Amino acid sequence: MQVNALLPRYPVPALNVPLTTGGRFVLGASPAEHFDLLVFYRGLHCPICAKYLLELERLAPEFASRGVQLVAISSDSEERGKQMADKVAASGVQFAYGLSLRSARQWGLYISTSRGLTSIGIEEPTLFSEPGVFLVRPDGTLYYGAVQTMPFARPPFQDLLGAIDFAVARDYPARGEFTGDV
Repeated sequence: MQVNALLPRYPVPALNVPLTTGGRFVLGASPAEHFDLLVFYRGLHCPICAKYLLELERLAPEFASRGVQLVAISSDSEERGKQMADKVAASGVQFAYGLSLRSARQWGLYISTSRGLTSIGIEEPTLFSEPGVFLVRPDGTLYYGAVQTMPFARPPFQDLLGAIDFAVARDYPARGEFTGDV
């Protein structure tokens, strides 16, 4: 099975997922001023995800002041999505659930199989996607993307804030767009 690689400066796949607060997040329907930051996480079963998303929630005002909309997305059920949103006391981060594994693959995310109970005693879903972090421009093109095969060593949100400041101030282009022969 081939995993898709998204290309900077090109349109990202469609994304239309339900939100734990009601309604839906439809990428591109109401884009942020500068970027939508999409944080795909493994699910409620992942203690590293909870810690990572707590940090995102803590920094949510910093992202908002820079014209960045925050969405955390998993393939979890509505109940599990709401539990994660509650766990991180979400107010600045929107939480979406029900991401199809087909959509996860379109985003280039890796898929894992369950290994049973995690260290926090929560059952892993039969199949779930591994983490990914993407900055999407208001025009629907990819600016930045990072995908992982494991839950640890994720891009620090503080570093992303600095990168956003640099990118906006200097109109820095997305990099990694070359598709010719090498």
